[in-house]
Amino acid sequence: MNPQTHLAIDGYVDAIPAPGTGSGTARFDLIHSPADADRIAPDAPDTVYACTTGDPRIADVLLREIQPGDLLRVTGTLVQPDDPQAPAHFTVDGLEVLEAAPASVLFDLVLERFGNYVVVFDADRDQVPVFTASGRWVGEAANADAIGDLIDAYEEGDLR
Repeated sequence: MNPQTHLAIDGYVDAIPAPGTGSGTARFDLIHSPADADRIAPDAPDTVYACTTGDPRIADVLLREIQPGDLLRVTGTLVQPDDPQAPAHFTVDGLEVLEAAPASVLFDLVLERFGNYVVVFDADRDQVPVFTASGRWVGEAANADAIGDLIDAYEEGDLR
């Protein structure tokens, strides 16, 4: 039998949490860095915990709100596997968000305003989506040079 320990661990979410094997469950990996870096070897690795929860409230929060890079404090039961190369398994029964990850920045997208219109330039595409400033879809211009023609057609009622 593997030893079990009930404890709290602080760590960063490695990837978007995924639904678990049953209803109301979720799974995710938590990366825990050594707490006292001054007292351990400089090359000591981070610990990866394979986490799961069967609590539907915690699973809901994980699946709807938690993003990679969020710093969490999880409490629950730790089970060390027989294989020392396998990550420790942590069954979560408590969850606290200590710090949300910074919002991701979209480097390849640029929003630009043309009067009452907003266009979205994407470095990976020639087509340019166009919306009204209030969010109503206008259409997609074939390229940046066709934006004016698309807006003119919309204003004349040709696209509605």
